[in-house]
Amino acid sequence: MTHPFEIEQETTLPASPEEVWNAIATGPGIDSWFMGRNEVEPREGGIAAMDTGGHREESAVTAYEPGKCFATRTATAEDGRFMAFEYLIEGRDGGSTVLRVVHSGVLGDDWQDEYDALRRGWPFHLHTLREYLAHFPGRTGLPVFAMAPSGERPAQEVRAALTRALSLPSPVAVGAPAHAEPADLPPLDGEVTWSDDERIEVRAADGIYTFHHFPGVVLMFHHLFGPDTDGAEVAWRQWLTGLLA
Repeated sequence: MTHPFEIEQETTLPASPEEVWNAIATGPGIDSWFMGRNEVEPREGGIAAMDTGGHREESAVTAYEPGKCFATRTATAEDGRFMAFEYLIEGRDGGSTVLRVVHSGVLGDDWQDEYDALRRGWPFHLHTLREYLAHFPGRTGLPVFAMAPSGERPAQEVRAALTRALSLPSPVAVGAPAHAEPADLPPLDGEVTWSDDERIEVRAADGIYTFHHFPGVVLMFHHLFGPDTDGAEVAWRQWLTGLLA
């Protein structure tokens, strides 16, 4: 049975409306803080596409008002499922901007678990957007994605392996220094900016590094802004695979 849903989030960002617009309504901007590799056709009726690990999903641009409103909607599946996103931008004094996000649609049979995952994920994604706008203004990042199965390993075991590989104490606290050494890349040295039961985010001088662990799988969505990005996706995929070997 399908089920309609709506999630609404609001955040104040340290950036102008134009900077926020570029981050949420252009392919390179979305690449710099959200998931996958993105393309946006800049007009109402255009196509917005996200490619994550070779899986491409397209949406129609349903609203395109630069500096004010950007919205997309996937096609409706045979069983009625779809996803819609609306971003509303409002400038404030002092150069800041309020962004309101409305994520709505219809979920499938496992709607409650999917809804809970979406509800937990949005505060993290908006935090990453804030980190991007605050620390890498005017730049666009290279998205790096890697995934590895964790099999039947208990969640605590996977979390422990991840924290050890990042040279972090347990429990992981915001502000803790992180260090990792992926082969063929410069070492990662940064600071934890987010930690919950499913995610760890590290901000370094050259990027935002995010690590996600869910039942059966570990994911990475990094956003790299430095010059040493050649081979980064392959190197991080090897690091992740070695972590779970």
